[in-house]
Amino acid sequence: MLFKRKRRTRLHPVMRNMLQENQLHIQHFIYPLFIIEGHKIKNEIQSMPGVFQMSIDNILKECEELQKLGVFHILLFGIPNNEKKDTQGSEACNPESIIPQSIRTIKQHFPEMLITADVCFCEYTDHGHCGIVDSTLQTVDNDKTLKILAKQSLILAQSGVDMLAPSTMMDGQVFTMREALDSHDFTHLPIMSYSTKFASAYYGPFREVAQSTPSFGDRKSYQQDTANRREAILESLNDEGEGADILMVKPALAYLDIIRDIRENSLLPIAAYNVSGEYALLQAGKKLRVIDYDKVMLETLLGIRRAGADIIITYHAKEAARLLK
Repeated sequence: MLFKRKRRTRLHPVMRNMLQENQLHIQHFIYPLFIIEGHKIKNEIQSMPGVFQMSIDNILKECEELQKLGVFHILLFGIPNNEKKDTQGSEACNPESIIPQSIRTIKQHFPEMLITADVCFCEYTDHGHCGIVDSTLQTVDNDKTLKILAKQSLILAQSGVDMLAPSTMMDGQVFTMREALDSHDFTHLPIMSYSTKFASAYYGPFREVAQSTPSFGDRKSYQQDTANRREAILESLNDEGEGADILMVKPALAYLDIIRDIRENSLLPIAAYNVSGEYALLQAGKKLRVIDYDKVMLETLLGIRRAGADIIITYHAKEAARLLK
């Protein structure tokens, strides 16, 4: 029996490129942006070099740079002033709050930019949890949160957002939002659901930039158990049944198996969130000079694609775009 000489098709670079099964393109990326109230503000996050809290004037400069790089899809997170936070995250339902204003302003200056808005309350509540807290159970009240989630969704839709991304991990979040949107003539607006979002330790740096660390307890009563594989698939399939247009797995790197599982169980597009802790680890490796940062970054992003993600939400988007252009 002859052994197979698989190296025959690897000898020439043209052949290797022709037979490459997965590729990275700039259009696969969504770049997260954190918008803070004020003017001429650009605060770099210590744990995430190259990532900033920015006021809208600097966000516009960022959008200009992104478009020059070929990145046309952004994900917005709002950071209101502390005095505007309350137990119910009321500022999230204010049509003049930071994200609705930012959507309108960005659309005015950069109409080709596709804007997705995070739909949640952790940045807007004084307790840092993702909705209205049931004081008896010391966790988020699912159905009360659904009601304000619908209100927030409509405010964002009326502001001109292109897509909504609910991240509260409430049961029925997609169904509730879809019903509210459709009944107000927003049937065209897609929902990219954080359908399988784990209660992960990789979110630490994000909570610094978004100022959303819970003041008590944790989010394990509503975010996905990191040990559960079958339940993780079920979470996404439930959101598909409720009307989600795109499913998301968050985080990405410790859950590549889940991305693959969902890819094999659904025909919907899949997004993966390459989260803050994953970004910070590569940045730390770069600082220590223990990795070839650019090569490891691209290999990491390609690995997420290979697992089955059609879309990658990543803080590396600008760096990757410069290398891929």
